[in-house]
Amino acid sequence: MNTTMKNKFEIKNLNAYFSKEKILKSINLDVPANEILGIIGPAGSGKSTFLRTLNRMNDLEQNFSLDGNVLLDGEDIYKANYDVVGLRKRVGMVFAMPVPLPMSIYENVVYGPRLSGKNDKKYLDELVEKSLSAAFIWDEVKDRLKLSGLRLSGGQQQRLCLARVLAMEPEVILLDEPCSGLDPISTSKIEDALTVLKKEYTIILVTNNNMQAARVSDKTAFFLMGELIEMAETKQLFTAPQKTETNDYITGRFG
Repeated sequence: MNTTMKNKFEIKNLNAYFSKEKILKSINLDVPANEILGIIGPAGSGKSTFLRTLNRMNDLEQNFSLDGNVLLDGEDIYKANYDVVGLRKRVGMVFAMPVPLPMSIYENVVYGPRLSGKNDKKYLDELVEKSLSAAFIWDEVKDRLKLSGLRLSGGQQQRLCLARVLAMEPEVILLDEPCSGLDPISTSKIEDALTVLKKEYTIILVTNNNMQAARVSDKTAFFLMGELIEMAETKQLFTAPQKTETNDYITGRFG
C-alpha cells in the first residue's frame, strides 16, 4: 500500500502585497489532496488574502502583487499565460455571504455548466440532483426546484451556493467563513457535507470559529499578522500547540 500523501497545492516563499503593504510574509505550506485544511487566526491575519491567492481572485483587486510560487499539481498558477479561467473551474470558491442568482434553484445549479456549453437536459437533471445531494440540500428542495433561490433561508442559500460550485466539477473547494451568521443547524449540515466531500475534493476552510476547525479539519494552520505561525494535525494543534502564540489564540488569552 502506498502511504505517500500527494499534495494538491504547494506554496513556497509566498509574499503578497496590496500597494506597498505586505499582507502575506514568506508563507510555506503544503495542502494534501482529499483532506480538509482549516485556517484560523484573528481578523487581519491574512487568511482570506491567502485563500484568494489559490484561485487568483486577488488579481481582480487593484495594486495586488505577489512573489513566490503557488503550485497546483506541481504547476505554478502564476506563471505567464496560465489559464486563469480554467483555474477557477478547477478551484471553486464559496464566500461568507451566500449570493444565489436571482433565478430558480435549478437554474442556479446549472448556470455555470450552461455557460460551459452543457445543455443536455438529462445530463443537467442528473447534475442538479447530484450537486444538491452532495451539498446536503436535495431532500429539502427536490419538490420545488422552480422556486427562486432567493426565497430559501440563509443556510439553504449557502448550501445552494456550495451546490453551484460542485456543479462545475472542481478539484478544490475554497470556503471563506461559509458559516458566518448561520444558525447551528445550518452550520452542522455544511460541516457534514464537507466531511463527505473530502473523499472527492481537496477542501480549504477559512473560519473564525476555532471549534469548527477542530471538528472538521484534518490539518489546521494558524495565521497571525500575515505569517504562518504553526500548521499541524488538527488534534495536535488544538491539544498541544508548539507555538506560544497559537496556544494563546486557541485558549482565548490572545492579546
